[in-house]
Amino acid sequence: MLRYFTAGESHGEALIAVLSGMPAGLKIDQALIDRELWRRQQGYGRGGRMKIERDTAHILSGVRHGMTIGSPISIELENRDWKNWQESLPVEEGDPGRHKRVASPRPGHADLAGALKYNFPEARYVLERASARESAARVAIGAIAKLFLRELGIEVLSHVVAVGCVTVQNGVSWEKIQALSKRSEVLLNCADLENEQEMKEEVDKVLKTGDSLGGVFEVVAHSVPPGLGTYAQWDERLDALLAAAVMSLQAVKAVEIGSGVTAAASPGSAVHDEIGYEKPANLSGFTRTRNNAGGVEGGVSNGEEIRVRGYLKPISTLRRPLRSVDFATRQPVSASYERSDVCVVPAAGVAAEAMVALTLARCALEKFGGDSMGETLRNYQGYCEQLKSY
Repeated sequence: MLRYFTAGESHGEALIAVLSGMPAGLKIDQALIDRELWRRQQGYGRGGRMKIERDTAHILSGVRHGMTIGSPISIELENRDWKNWQESLPVEEGDPGRHKRVASPRPGHADLAGALKYNFPEARYVLERASARESAARVAIGAIAKLFLRELGIEVLSHVVAVGCVTVQNGVSWEKIQALSKRSEVLLNCADLENEQEMKEEVDKVLKTGDSLGGVFEVVAHSVPPGLGTYAQWDERLDALLAAAVMSLQAVKAVEIGSGVTAAASPGSAVHDEIGYEKPANLSGFTRTRNNAGGVEGGVSNGEEIRVRGYLKPISTLRRPLRSVDFATRQPVSASYERSDVCVVPAAGVAAEAMVALTLARCALEKFGGDSMGETLRNYQGYCEQLKSY
């Protein structure tokens, strides 16, 4: 099974990501990993931290001579801001007088819940781990999952559907999403240039008022074969795994697969994707007139594009803070302020690409197995032949 976890704090020395279970013999493209990290740092509305960090992946283990070797892959991402925090957050005891307290919890953040859970007198340690800075580590290992999926002909990308009240009204084709990913400069990662400009204006408005802005991103997985995931057990359903993976990202408060939200208020005849047959239209020959299911039916991929949307709440750190309570005195005060972004919807989409890629890679390895890429690809090709002859 493909397993992964991350470690590290927002202002600590580094982030660490570990990926275990990747077959041997996968060619690793360092430039692709670093570009994914660069994409995560882009977007209109990002804060000052992005001017400090220049994320690059330092692979410590599991890759030799440019290829995976079957052992766990570990990646280090240096936090350049550490030099400004090493006296405030030392590993050793250090000087308590240099500690930078988060004296009042921010509404919408993990500050208060985390402090209560771990019995901290204030929220500095909660902030350090709960921060979305952690998602950079996921993007690094997600890039390796993307390289694996490419060997199976599968691509994963994202685009922004909405920022604040500005929404793209029509569906966006795979070709337009591909073109977005190749931009040398990222604004709001929206395929509709007119809508993107309106989104920028929304960000400018909240920037002036000291507020923050959320939105919606969509992750699309292209050329996914039918048969990933299963209906046989609740915790192995592909839609459940995708929803959990995207929901686990900081600030995501809802996940939609296909047209799930509008489908709830529509009749079945307007929702379900009618089936046709046209050999050799694809591996199985079965076709759909539309893709309201978002590529997943009954917990199993059905051969259509997988489309997953994440609904991102506004960042909880505001330059004009909301009301809160001082941890020590319990008296009313303004919530603490930490340097932060105004809008992170494009960056969240890139992080979600990583989570979708890791989920699909896990399901693919569970189905096709293989300790080496040669073995995995033989098994996959055999399955493709099975679909063609169905």
